[in-house]
Amino acid sequence: MKNILFAASECVPFIKTGGLADVVGSLPKDFDREKYDVRVVIPKYTCMKQEWKDRMEYVTHFYMDIAGQDQYVGVLKTVLNDITFYFIDNEHYFGGFAPYDGDPKWEIEKFAFFSKAVLSILPVIGFRPDLIHCHDWQTGLIPVYLDNFRYLGEYYRGIKTIMTIHNLKFQGVWDTKTVRGITGLPEYYFVPDKMEAYKDANLLKGGIVYADKVTTVSNSYAEEIKTPFYGEGLDGLMSARSGDLCGIVNGLDYEDWNPATDNRIAKSFTIDDFRKNKPVNKTSLQEELGLEKDPKVMLIGMVSRLTDQKGFDLVDYIMDELCQDAVQIVVLGTGDVKYENMFRHFAWKYSGRVSANIYYSDELSHRIYASCDTFLMPSLFEPCGLSQLMSLRYGTLPIVRETGGLKDTVEPYNEFEKTGTGFSFCNYNAHEMLNTIRYAERIYYDKKRDWNKIVERAMSQDFSWKNSARQYEDLYRSLIGE
Repeated sequence: MKNILFAASECVPFIKTGGLADVVGSLPKDFDREKYDVRVVIPKYTCMKQEWKDRMEYVTHFYMDIAGQDQYVGVLKTVLNDITFYFIDNEHYFGGFAPYDGDPKWEIEKFAFFSKAVLSILPVIGFRPDLIHCHDWQTGLIPVYLDNFRYLGEYYRGIKTIMTIHNLKFQGVWDTKTVRGITGLPEYYFVPDKMEAYKDANLLKGGIVYADKVTTVSNSYAEEIKTPFYGEGLDGLMSARSGDLCGIVNGLDYEDWNPATDNRIAKSFTIDDFRKNKPVNKTSLQEELGLEKDPKVMLIGMVSRLTDQKGFDLVDYIMDELCQDAVQIVVLGTGDVKYENMFRHFAWKYSGRVSANIYYSDELSHRIYASCDTFLMPSLFEPCGLSQLMSLRYGTLPIVRETGGLKDTVEPYNEFEKTGTGFSFCNYNAHEMLNTIRYAERIYYDKKRDWNKIVERAMSQDFSWKNSARQYEDLYRSLIGE
């Protein structure tokens, strides 16, 4: 039996701000339990729901030096779905109303504390991992501290690490002198071939340099980040580590996202009866959101953060033109004020045909995935993306830009070979996107039988976590054996 410890800043169902939480909460359930004991450690935020705090049991506590002070480290744990979750308690660092508060220096101190604490609790919780799987910059210091701790004694020698990059844009950067003071690490680590990048200390870079293997969340993104456009200043390092870098596409929780059993949608459906039952969801959503009731009109959905990264500048550019077509549009999400107001404006201008829901609701997101005909996702870059996987699962055909995980998971429709699970365009160009949407419209209205065949192929794709877990197991085996 091999011991694996996942370390991350968030994890469903305890705390979530984005897709990282889904990965850390869902993936451990799908490993082979006979071969791997996978456990998870996250911070114990005071903003977690009380029901989860009530389930935690006290394990131990001690004090640890960080930023020149002795800080309390409490350890609690709970078991959920046969997985053991550990929580590191310190209200000085993990108080507040949200997991992240936007102050970069404070975030660095908070997650330096967390990274050092993850290693420090191991001797006292009775679980020595063969491998620590670190997620994103918040855990970037774990491989660095591990290198440092190896000099302190036998216990930490031989523990392997994997660094998974969910989004290279976020790196944990601050001035070297301050970060040295916070971490207590020797000057030896703050040089250009280790943690320093462009005169600053970079926590993610430290993790990438010191981890035994580096992964990211799709094959295409693993290739893209070796180039200056996607590399966020670390493309040279990613190329240097390319022998230890691989992409494993994220999965989806197929129990939670299942059109056959989903109680949040108006009418459940399967690959066999979607022709009859999917339109019931559409008319129900149209009624709920005040759109004109018409089961035959093409309904385009978007559930997203409303930011430049997600391609909303392209949408903004062609929205007026698109609204001239025989389509309805429904949007759910928050983000940049300019995009929030843009959608509000078009919902007012094209009342009954555009619905702008400028908030987030898990319930409504399920209904949008179940009800729409197409799902628009024109991202500038997308390490993996989960929305297109949800769309495929619900027979809502993705219209995506060919980047990162979108390119790896959505096969563009080929009407001559009768293949494909969605529609895609290559260049980051508003009218190329509009042409692709209009191509999809043409197939939807003029070739309904072909359209339904694409829906069947989309719904029969398997992007469950089981696939990803097998690939991670192969990677673990390459480092720690059977």
